Amino acid sequence: METRPLGATEHESTVMTFGTIALNWLEQEGANQMVEHVLDYGVNHFDVAPTYGDAELKLGPKLRQYRDDVFLGCKTQERDYDGARRKLDLSLNRMGIEKIDLYQVHGLEYESELEEITAEDGALAAFRDAKEEGLVDHIGLTSHGDPDLIKAAIERIDDLETVMFPLNPVVAAKDDAEHDYEGVLELAEANDVGTLGIKAFAKGPWPPESERYEEDRPFANWYEPVARPDEIRERFDFAAARGLTSVVSPGDPKLVSMVLDAADRSDGMDEATQRSVVEAARHDDSPVPEQLHH
Repeated sequence: METRPLGATEHESTVMTFGTIALNWLEQEGANQMVEHVLDYGVNHFDVAPTYGDAELKLGPKLRQYRDDVFLGCKTQERDYDGARRKLDLSLNRMGIEKIDLYQVHGLEYESELEEITAEDGALAAFRDAKEEGLVDHIGLTSHGDPDLIKAAIERIDDLETVMFPLNPVVAAKDDAEHDYEGVLELAEANDVGTLGIKAFAKGPWPPESERYEEDRPFANWYEPVARPDEIRERFDFAAARGLTSVVSPGDPKLVSMVLDAADRSDGMDEATQRSVVEAARHDDSPVPEQLHH
């Protein structure tokens, strides 16, 4: 599988990142098999979070077995020093490992949060201390909120090495500032910040009736995903062609094999096809930012 430089980290990430939230929906044996399956395709970048149910615990056994083969991203929604340090220690303990390769501020949505994490007693101070102690190698940030806020974070946080944000044809078709994630991509590239794309397979928000019957949704995603192999491949090729370092797989385990196949077969998408894909999605309902806030 193709690899690309992850910003200034000096790591070459596969063009697909395994979103390990998918493990939360599996029993341990199934989780073990899925990790082996992903590794068989050569995927070397995994992403996890303590908010993904039991994903950290279920990832642990195979992660410890193949630790040298996996570049691991983890996250925290804590904004202050003590909370961030506590969650880092908890994640390390839950997975049974000694170091996280990429530790990320998770789900930045408001200007006040940016102020809090960059304060002297903020989360980033805890991240930096953890780097000095050898518990963390690199610092990142995730958000599916205001693109201008993500840009402000890139410009303000000198040691920020990666950003994770939504990118798909639906948001690319919206010509307004609140969907300008391609502006985030451009700024990140200019600052040698690695880029991880989420929501690449988001078709849109679930129809209203599905909100009433959440247990009947066919996929575990909290947005409606594209689900046919040809749709998955088109979405993957589009996201990869826009210049992301890596495209994160969606949260439902039923979709992971199709994304692996798409990533393994991906050979790019020309600009004319990209424009056609964007135009086809121009009138679709946006899956971000309002509907995906949590």
